[in-house]
Amino acid sequence: MKSLNRSLSLLFIVVCSLLWVSASANSHDDFLECLYSYHPKESSSITQVIYTETNSSYSAVLDSSIRNHRFSTPNTPKPLVIVTPLNISHVQATIHCSKKHGLQIRTRSGGHDYEGLSYVSHVPFVVIDLVNLRSVDVDVENEEAWVQSGATVGEVYYRINERSTNLTFPAAVGRTVGIGGSISGGGDGLLFRKYGLSADNVIDALLVDANGRVLDRRSMGEDLFWAIRGGGGGSFGIVISWKIKLVHVPSTVTVFSVGRTLEQNATQLLHRWQYVAPNLPNDVYSVVTISTTNASENGTKTVLATFISFFRGGANEFIPLMQERFPELGLVKEDFIEMTWIESLLLMNGASNETSEILLDRSNRYSLLPPSFKSKSDYVREPMPEIALQGLWLHLLEIDEGGIAVQNFFAYGGIMEEISETETPFPHRKGTLYKISYNIGWQEEENNNSQRYISWIRKLYSYMGPFVSKSPRTAYVNYRDLDIGRNNYYGKTSYKQASIWGRKYFKNNFDRLVYVKTKTDPKNFFKHEQSIPPRFH
Repeated sequence: MKSLNRSLSLLFIVVCSLLWVSASANSHDDFLECLYSYHPKESSSITQVIYTETNSSYSAVLDSSIRNHRFSTPNTPKPLVIVTPLNISHVQATIHCSKKHGLQIRTRSGGHDYEGLSYVSHVPFVVIDLVNLRSVDVDVENEEAWVQSGATVGEVYYRINERSTNLTFPAAVGRTVGIGGSISGGGDGLLFRKYGLSADNVIDALLVDANGRVLDRRSMGEDLFWAIRGGGGGSFGIVISWKIKLVHVPSTVTVFSVGRTLEQNATQLLHRWQYVAPNLPNDVYSVVTISTTNASENGTKTVLATFISFFRGGANEFIPLMQERFPELGLVKEDFIEMTWIESLLLMNGASNETSEILLDRSNRYSLLPPSFKSKSDYVREPMPEIALQGLWLHLLEIDEGGIAVQNFFAYGGIMEEISETETPFPHRKGTLYKISYNIGWQEEENNNSQRYISWIRKLYSYMGPFVSKSPRTAYVNYRDLDIGRNNYYGKTSYKQASIWGRKYFKNNFDRLVYVKTKTDPKNFFKHEQSIPPRFH
């Protein structure tokens, strides 16, 4: 029976694929004709931002923001059309024509969706790439800014710093992350223990909905405004721009980064870190990056835990604080480096030898992982025992030479303890000690062997189950992971089916997200493998 069901499933996929090809040819021409006629007076301007597979720039535009080359293979489905809008009317036209001709939309700001959902679909689709909508308008006097969704985090940091070196925005660390996608899922970074997430510091937005209406906070209403600040991208509409609240940074910040191997008590130090880091003052950001390295004594492989911290202030305050709270780490004065806020961002991006202009570079230079990767995430509410960490090391030491594994432990606490888990859709607040990001990367030429690496990270994730959050085992939507559940490619997705992954990302906030979706996009135009479904769809 199982064999019959599998055969029928495969047959269904083959038939759908043939229909995809047939529908694609017709939809393609009809869609383009619709775009040209939507605003006849603007047909010349929209022609400049349309790319089809016959266009010589198509591949370059598509590849420009593919951050995970697992989704850049000859077999990866490609969009019928890429639109890089110059204005809101181009977005409205694309929505209207996609809806009219039965095409799905994928919206891309920085291209960092870990499962490629901002530029890949298994049904005929169009990509709206927001690369041309990336202005950052800073109002220093009122400590606010309007930022368009296509701007990268690096561009946002740079443009604010141009106007004031003591103002910034609490955004993600990675400079090439799109600000639109990051805010849509929450957005944590160096300042989140002090000021909260990116989404916690949004005060208005401009969104184009499924009917092509342009809505601000007042006209969209508080339910929809709540949903777009952490409910994940691609469910409710296309956010063109965000009005953000700027926050203060001092003229001097301090950073340290020290590595400890297993032979230097990394196990005991990480165990102790779990108790120390979440209780540090709000001005401290703390992460431990875990990788493997060769032991200097005999050349055998060992685990390296790199303890990295950022502090909003000078070394004269930070040194005694860390020596009091975490004496086991053995920090000395020389470990602490004072710098400016913008220099700390360069350091965290592995670009400390560059000038601040590197923040404007949208390429993936200095990435810590190889071009192809698989990631997963967890939240931890109880410290892991040392024996559990020792089991983790065994998994890390199993990896063959082709794979590079980097696991990150991000301390929570601070102001995150004080913000209600229903304030935005992002629920991982009070009681969360830290977040874990699991990552395995490999070179693009190893894509044929990708299943080997994906199986390894799934095995690691399974091992970690007893030591992380439970009922549900939670995850971060900005670290998208289709292993935890997905909607159907074809046909309808039930509320029950979507709840499997939805509660892991959003806990009980999932129900309110479904309510908002049902109210604002009842026909489920904006959808993907992990989009919020309407209740009665």
